[in-house]
Amino acid sequence: MFEATAVNRRNQRIQRLFGILFLLMTALLIAPVLLILTMLVVKGGPAISIDFLFTHPTHGMTAGGIFPALLGTVWLVAVALLISVPLGVAAAIYLSEYAGNNWFTRVINLAVINLAGVPSIVHALFGVGAFVLFFRFGTSILAASLTLAIMALPVVIVATRESLQAVPLAFREACWNMGATRWQTIRRVVLPNAVSGILTGVILEVSRTAGETAPIMFTGAVFFTPFLPQGIFDQTMALSLHLFVVSTQVPGVPDDLPYGVALVLVALVLLMNSLSIAFRMHLRGKKKW
Repeated sequence: MFEATAVNRRNQRIQRLFGILFLLMTALLIAPVLLILTMLVVKGGPAISIDFLFTHPTHGMTAGGIFPALLGTVWLVAVALLISVPLGVAAAIYLSEYAGNNWFTRVINLAVINLAGVPSIVHALFGVGAFVLFFRFGTSILAASLTLAIMALPVVIVATRESLQAVPLAFREACWNMGATRWQTIRRVVLPNAVSGILTGVILEVSRTAGETAPIMFTGAVFFTPFLPQGIFDQTMALSLHLFVVSTQVPGVPDDLPYGVALVLVALVLLMNSLSIAFRMHLRGKKKW
């Protein structure tokens, strides 16, 4: 039998101490999220109903539902994804698989990092100048989604590049030794093994784009419209802007209405993220390494 020495006992105490410390830090991170969700469910739950989800606002937005804002949010997120994901993945493929270690690549990497730190209001002003005025898309779903896509590009690029670089080099070398070209290797081997990591960037993009207010306020979202959007050149309501409006701009709003809008927005983001995470786990289960 081995008997623990004083050094062993001291190391065990330190290990338990750090374990408790990290547990407390994790609890401090989770507790605010749980408190926010609990508050939204308690205060916003009474407002949730079928009519609330599938009817238009009425009586100056003090009654009725949120269907136009809910549908508009889905429009904005979907179009932003369709624009940003192909561009972001293509940029990441170039940076990871084709670009050499030179000044041009370093400038691109610096630009990606700086773009991630630009405040959303600056993106909003850029969207107005570039998409609303210069390209003459007007205040529309397309202009707002393009602005959101520009905001989300750094997240997609970084997540995709990291996932591409995580694919073992031996996979590439095996394909090259079999006579495959670089693009054939990327398309048939590297991308399929990196798609789960790419979905991580998509999940983060959904979370950010669905909750942004400033970029869409100036480029495509409106205070109120009685019509549902029929295409990408129409204006639309959005849940994030609707929440801002009913919370600060409309008098006489019932207390549970803003919390109900916030609860639906959080639930929509969680639903989209859950579907992406489930698909990512399914793909990871197919990996052989």
